[in-house]
Amino acid sequence: MSGSIADRLAAVTDEIARAALAVGRDPESIELVVVSKTRSPEEIALAIRGGARLLGENYVQEARRKIPEVAALLPDHRARWHVIGPLQTNKAKYVPGTFDEVESVDRADLGDALAKRAEAAGIVLPVLVQVNVGREPQKSGCDPDSVHELLARLSQQRSLAVGGLMAIPPEAEDPEASRPWFRALATLARDLAGRGLLPAAPVLSMGMSHDFTVAIAEGATRVRVGTAIFGPRAPRPDA
Repeated sequence: MSGSIADRLAAVTDEIARAALAVGRDPESIELVVVSKTRSPEEIALAIRGGARLLGENYVQEARRKIPEVAALLPDHRARWHVIGPLQTNKAKYVPGTFDEVESVDRADLGDALAKRAEAAGIVLPVLVQVNVGREPQKSGCDPDSVHELLARLSQQRSLAVGGLMAIPPEAEDPEASRPWFRALATLARDLAGRGLLPAAPVLSMGMSHDFTVAIAEGATRVRVGTAIFGPRAPRPDA
């Protein structure tokens, strides 16, 4: 993979714009979460200098170590940090003060734990509901048939702001194989918004390095890209 992190970030940003314009959408309506899990503070700092403003982390303990280090490297820059991986309920206590949003709420007890911690911190925490669109037993996410129940429960929490849905479709080499799953999530979001369980224009966080252009064509408002920016994934540290 050639080019610097900043160059590859610029290339991804350009590709997002082209994909949006190809389907008549405003490129500014699509957010890019730069997936920084397992990446070093120095690599992340290079991405932020190159224009990254949203960073996505999977592992809470790793993020808690890295975020202050990144801040020390870039005292004049401000990035927002999202949880994009499975979150254990007992780690909800670390979210306020570390993360700005949780994209992977998939069960009521996790929502309750996050709400309790957010209320204690005096904040309203933005969250997304992660949907297991492929109903894969090994994958995190709420079953599509149960999303409305989870949203109804989360709506009772005044310290949470549910903005939309997130999904990771079944793994496939062909990006086109993800299209039906992206379309299904967009259809589900429209239905839930029509029932008042989501905002009128919900966030759709879907699409990663190999298939984000397909996701944009199907309505993604947020894509999560790591490998196309940083290169092949580094070994996973202890979480």
